[in-house]
Amino acid sequence: MAILDKIQASVLATRIIASIDPAYKKELKLKDEHNCIGLITSDCDDVTYCALDEATKVANVDVVYAKSFYAGAGHSSGPTSGEVIGIIAASSPADIEAGLDRIKSFIAEDAAFQCADEKGELAYFAHLVSSTGSYLSAEAGITQGDPLAYLIAPPLEAMFAVDAALKAADVKLVTLFAPPSETNFGGALLTGSQAACQAACDAFEAAVLEIAQTPIIN
Repeated sequence: MAILDKIQASVLATRIIASIDPAYKKELKLKDEHNCIGLITSDCDDVTYCALDEATKVANVDVVYAKSFYAGAGHSSGPTSGEVIGIIAASSPADIEAGLDRIKSFIAEDAAFQCADEKGELAYFAHLVSSTGSYLSAEAGITQGDPLAYLIAPPLEAMFAVDAALKAADVKLVTLFAPPSETNFGGALLTGSQAACQAACDAFEAAVLEIAQTPIIN
């Protein structure tokens, strides 16, 4: 691996329930029009959360469940568990298929964690969401379509780099992921203009790379 190399995530399992059981539907607190669901697991939670948001932009689906697993993909409970599970709901299987297709393509080809060191041991995520869908906008408490800087790194790196990102651009902190998270990372969601969010991503990245080069200062 080389510094800035992408660590592309992988989809591990998918399934569609074309007609969900009424009791199960009630337990998941689905809307009346939600007759079917799609399930997906992958080996990277934050990339998958962004992918779930992308699905809401291209298909008539809602994200109804999204959770990270404790300790991360390296300590998963089985070969298809990975780091996260996501569930989308819709009125028809065709919408679920369209949503899952976008999730799979996004995870395979788009956003990814990157290496901050040549050993590939320190990874970070500094991703510009140029226009949020219904999922991430609700999670961040912003208007749908607003940009986000989605910033994640190991604990100390995250807490140091979030400050650098906030100082680098005219952005607002809307969510702080104080470590430890379920996967023992930390980070933040920042909003502003696309240009400001990109500048925040760049500053976050630079701060993480600085720590990777010099972990301890005198």
